[in-house]
Amino acid sequence: MKPGFPHIASSLLLLVVVSISFPALVHAQAGASVASVTPPTIFSDAATIITVDGSGFDSGSRIFLDGSELPGTVVVSASQLQVTVPAGISVGAHLITVSSGGVAAGGSVSLNVSPPAPPAATATTAPAPVVRPQIGVEVYRTKPQPVQYGQDFKLTVKLRNEGQAQAFNVQATFTSTDYLPTRNGGVEIIGDLLAGNSVSLEQPMVVGSYVYGFVSVEMNLSYNDANGTAYTEKFTLNIESTGGGSGVAATATPTGVKSSQLVITSYATSVDPLQPGEQFTLTMTVENMGNVGAQRVTMIVGGGSSSGGGSTDGTPQAPGGVSGGSGEFTNFAPVGASNVQTLGDLPERGAVQVRQDLIVNVSTNPGAYPMKVTFSYLNDKGEVINDEQVITLLVYSLPTLDISFYRPPDPFVVGQPGPLPIQVVNLGKRLAVLGTLKVESESGTIENGTSLVGSLDAGGYFTLDAMVIPEQSGPMTLDLTIDYTDDFNQARTVKRTLQIEVMEGFEEPIMEPGMEGGGGGGEVFPTPVEENTLQKVWRFILGLFGLDSAPPSNGDPGIVPGPGIEEPLPAPKPGTGKG
Repeated sequence: MKPGFPHIASSLLLLVVVSISFPALVHAQAGASVASVTPPTIFSDAATIITVDGSGFDSGSRIFLDGSELPGTVVVSASQLQVTVPAGISVGAHLITVSSGGVAAGGSVSLNVSPPAPPAATATTAPAPVVRPQIGVEVYRTKPQPVQYGQDFKLTVKLRNEGQAQAFNVQATFTSTDYLPTRNGGVEIIGDLLAGNSVSLEQPMVVGSYVYGFVSVEMNLSYNDANGTAYTEKFTLNIESTGGGSGVAATATPTGVKSSQLVITSYATSVDPLQPGEQFTLTMTVENMGNVGAQRVTMIVGGGSSSGGGSTDGTPQAPGGVSGGSGEFTNFAPVGASNVQTLGDLPERGAVQVRQDLIVNVSTNPGAYPMKVTFSYLNDKGEVINDEQVITLLVYSLPTLDISFYRPPDPFVVGQPGPLPIQVVNLGKRLAVLGTLKVESESGTIENGTSLVGSLDAGGYFTLDAMVIPEQSGPMTLDLTIDYTDDFNQARTVKRTLQIEVMEGFEEPIMEPGMEGGGGGGEVFPTPVEENTLQKVWRFILGLFGLDSAPPSNGDPGIVPGPGIEEPLPAPKPGTGKG
């Protein structure tokens, strides 16, 4: 057997294995599949957005519930779909499947539908020490004092956060049967209140009834903590009235107050993190925390209001108009539809999920940006109420990096060191401050594979000349990671992979026994050599003169070996590593 034959056999075997396994690999990667659904359980009385995770999704992917298509499938990415499951789905387990381009995706998941959730219990202070905001009334007064029938006055209330945590989205609502709020509908937006701090607010009111003595005004506070937990507080403020004319009227007895109050209990974005120029969908859960229903609810993202009123007989009337163009859109602007949406009626303790498509302005700098959301609706008296909420969206500016070779790498051979010309380029529009670059691999040893990158200007680059010693032939994967800190001082990591091809190492030629040193103890047989016509004629001439005309045995036509002389075999050529 010739020395190069093992290499030929191993190469042919490798080609057979690759040809057999490659179709299976392609088949395994083709087609869409379904892995999970979030949330796995929804309530039957509320429309809910579900997220289906899987792989292989495209623009033609659609979500089906028990074989029926759910309208409005949103393709978030190749591995994520979203759709709204309408209210009224029967209680029990339902099958979620996906179709891509008319072809059913592999796998399915179960979606559980539960009965309507019971009303949430009013938050109370737990006996155990809990870090939470807690707002109380420090002092209140009226100007003038006392008040009288038909007179405008201002109710000033000083609030103080006596808790151990900051209160977010603080809102005060004033209601009374005899003192009527003016200008703002009885709703005061306070915003955030730090622990241990105080804030004063003024509510303009008018005495609408002829009352004498002390009359109650009910003030309801609503706010959240940093985790989004909602808190409500109710205070009774007693205001003295002189009646305003001769005679004495009986003191009015406070009655139960009925009102609607719309609160955003949770919200999320379809893209995380948000970056300048990013389009995303803002999803919010809106609940009516009041004790009566809200009619003809209109949501205005960015802030706004509507005007109008009810008829004299108490029949609710439609708002006179909606103003949604005066909101704040410097950093976030609506796309695909306006910032005004009609939500219909929302009963007591009812909830609904709403979505708004937005875009982050390309000029927006990283930071936390508050967004105002107004809910305009009719109460049970047909009056127009404007509830304003504030949510906060975080905008990041993460580095955009290209990690590759700055030149084609040299061929790599098993067991021999080879250079890795790695380059990191900042493709973003801002300065990027990066941490440590690490190069690792499970198929070989990396030398000089760690280095601090530092700051890179826009378009700047950083190079690292690492060294790799492969341990086996074939494709070799290099894992590259770069650590850095984002705009909110949170640790993040950029991960990339590079592929290189490794060849087999060179092998020394195998020598036959007795060939080393030019001799040996064994007998050497001449190698038969084929003669051409000229060589046969020459031997014939030698025979005519009585010379040795025997055929040569070592392939040399001009030399005839004498008796007893051993001719060595030709030395084998060195192997090339290619078979």
